[in-house]
Amino acid sequence: MQLTSLLALALATVAARACPGEEHDHAHEHSRRAYPQTHLTPPSRPLEWGDVNIIHTTDSHGWLLGHQKASFPEPNYSGDFGDFASFVAHMKQIALEKDVDLLLVDSGDLHDGTGLSDGFPPGGVDAHESNKFILDLPYDVMAIGNHELYIYANTLDMYKNFAPKLKGRYLSSNVNITVLNEHGEVVSVPVGSRYAKFKTRKGRKVTSLGVLFDFTGNDVNTTVQKVGDMVKERWFAEAIKEEPDFFLLVGHMPVRNDNWPTVFEAVRAVHPETPILILGGHTHIRDCLQLDGRSIALESGRYMETVGWMSANLENRDSKKNITFTRRYLDPNRVTYEYHTRRSNFSFDTLQGRLITQGLNELAKRFDLGDLFGTAPQDYTISQAPYPSNHSLLTLFGAEAMPYALTVNNSRANVPNVMITNSGSQRFDVYAGPFSKNDQLTASPFADSFLYIPDVPAGIATQVLPALNKAGANERREIHERERERYARGEVDMRYLQWLEEMDRRSNGPARRAAQNATLGYVTHDDCPGVGDDVLHAPLPFYSTPDFIGSNAPDVSDDTPIDLVFVDFIEAQLLQILNGLQSDKQYTSADVLSYTDVLANAVLGLYAQKYWN
Repeated sequence: MQLTSLLALALATVAARACPGEEHDHAHEHSRRAYPQTHLTPPSRPLEWGDVNIIHTTDSHGWLLGHQKASFPEPNYSGDFGDFASFVAHMKQIALEKDVDLLLVDSGDLHDGTGLSDGFPPGGVDAHESNKFILDLPYDVMAIGNHELYIYANTLDMYKNFAPKLKGRYLSSNVNITVLNEHGEVVSVPVGSRYAKFKTRKGRKVTSLGVLFDFTGNDVNTTVQKVGDMVKERWFAEAIKEEPDFFLLVGHMPVRNDNWPTVFEAVRAVHPETPILILGGHTHIRDCLQLDGRSIALESGRYMETVGWMSANLENRDSKKNITFTRRYLDPNRVTYEYHTRRSNFSFDTLQGRLITQGLNELAKRFDLGDLFGTAPQDYTISQAPYPSNHSLLTLFGAEAMPYALTVNNSRANVPNVMITNSGSQRFDVYAGPFSKNDQLTASPFADSFLYIPDVPAGIATQVLPALNKAGANERREIHERERERYARGEVDMRYLQWLEEMDRRSNGPARRAAQNATLGYVTHDDCPGVGDDVLHAPLPFYSTPDFIGSNAPDVSDDTPIDLVFVDFIEAQLLQILNGLQSDKQYTSADVLSYTDVLANAVLGLYAQKYWN
């Protein structure tokens, strides 16, 4: 697959279309897909199959066209959702041949992340079109994520148009939506189903839940019940009363440092030895642990950078011994998929897979995602380069892109300023090569506006950014509380970046990279037996980043009145800091004005049009 741009991908896909009138999935010379231009390392060993096997996705966030850039680690994740559909179909066939169960499970967050989900025209709904391709796959269970709840229209779309297609298998155990019923009455009902009970192909009885962490950032007319309260509900007791062959606990909640033990212990109180399989998500990391010898909990990354694999030997139902589990973290690309399905590049693509790839490229074209702003001269990353530095995306955004983009056609352009935003505004790296509408939406997806306070003395205004980032000993408790609040609102950057930092440290990153005998990628250290990563990599370099970034201070005297410009997302926190830095004036929201019509998600595109052409 071409790894340079959506335009190139669209052209490449023409060769992957099914023959006119073709109804059978037989291979043709002309349907052979081009391999990635970059050499990819194949998996280190075959998957271990059990009696029950699970393919797991989570936090896909619209990344259905794969990662298309040539700089590592992106080629590791270059498989698109059509490739994944072909992989699932072949794995289902292998499961039939082995006469074992294979389930397909997703742990939520289908919205917010790429142009396919977010690039819809005015009047559209986020991920409404891209989710249709997800429905093409035979998911056995899906759970709701917090990104399905930030905007009521998205939740309503899931309730009306997505959940019904799963026929009771789209689970929202502790999440409700407020709607009008058939009598015109206001009612609060589950977005999907509270739980599901079903039998596998081999006749195993399954009880499944779909749990969301204690999320507080949901929109009005949606409700998230605390996990601790959910397990006390009468419906919960009824759901788990009958013993299944195994419990399948799916949810948008990390397997570590959250409330899975609350759910686990509630089930264990009734069924002390029944196998429990937990599929989590949300923090974007690869992780695995066991809460006891007859359970396993797996979390499978983010952004279609990981496909999770779990297997369990459950054949002897009467046994009370520890269960043999395996887990694997797959890099989603065609080399991986073909290795594990024992297919060649000529025989791998199914008709459904080709049609999904074709449909995704047509959607990208309809959304104009290939429209180019310019050509990025190099890679700009969030945490692989020091901040500040020339290769830091945060430096580029704060010191160069904001000062240009926010002052275009702005009557305040000639007034000296300091500009501040949160580093979490940048969600993904920018790589060398064509910088398109899709790249802009992927790197900087949030439609936040910019505000300003005029006539702030420069000596005070320039202290605001360091004060926002300060973490003195006397403030640590407050900072910890603020991080807890951010996590409850759905922010996961701090957990993901902590994971990357630990990965680089535990893997002796500088030495591993210097050896140059492995490509860059994830190197996972979890608490399940054996090696989890399907392909062995050198870890990504990691550099810590501040919570807030900004423009360079203007060259003026401390008493010069300047504009203090900031993203609306941080208004309350900034006012608190500003009032703590001086006592001459008590600043309030009444002092805050709109600075520009340019939104945060347009800044990089405007900059690229000016400086990358």
